[in-house]
Amino acid sequence: MSIRRTTKAARGAVVLAGAVGLALVVAGCGGGGDGGGAKASDGDKPPARSTAPKDGGPGSPAADSDKVIGEMKGPDGVVVTLHSVVRDSGGFVTVNGTVANHGNRPFNAINWRSNETELRSRSSISGATLVDKAGKKRYLVLRDTNGECLCTTGLSGLMPGASRPVFAQFPAPPAKVTDVDFQLPTMPPASVQITD
Repeated sequence: MSIRRTTKAARGAVVLAGAVGLALVVAGCGGGGDGGGAKASDGDKPPARSTAPKDGGPGSPAADSDKVIGEMKGPDGVVVTLHSVVRDSGGFVTVNGTVANHGNRPFNAINWRSNETELRSRSSISGATLVDKAGKKRYLVLRDTNGECLCTTGLSGLMPGASRPVFAQFPAPPAKVTDVDFQLPTMPPASVQITD
């Protein structure tokens, strides 16, 4: 009986820690945009990392989900529709899209994660890359200070007929580079243009 209670208490502690961590991440991504937060003075440097895009999290509206700039069709009816690839002033490129499951079984993004053993989330799009074919360079998804990718995580159990917004942030290629390929493991690449 005491082992069962200990197990329940441990599970509760893990759930509570996860909820607190998620709340801290959401709080850290707030601000910016319409002048509601503190402004940096002219002498301050830009932030060390970009904030998550507007359509990056569950329940957030897609920034421009009607716009389609690329599409990738994979096995088992999984389709990734790309909506924007935007370069920001902080030296990042953010890819926004939607993953939809048109198949007949739940989809898990386990094959879309990178091979790095340090990453915590097993169901993320951390294996995504941007490829500058002309410059012969490949850009990997950025990581935060905890080793997590700056991309959609927890992408598991996407039921048939369901869809979800996804994003990934990359270091920005040189300003003259506008044509890149967005790649996900197990999917064909999509040729897209970076906008400012």
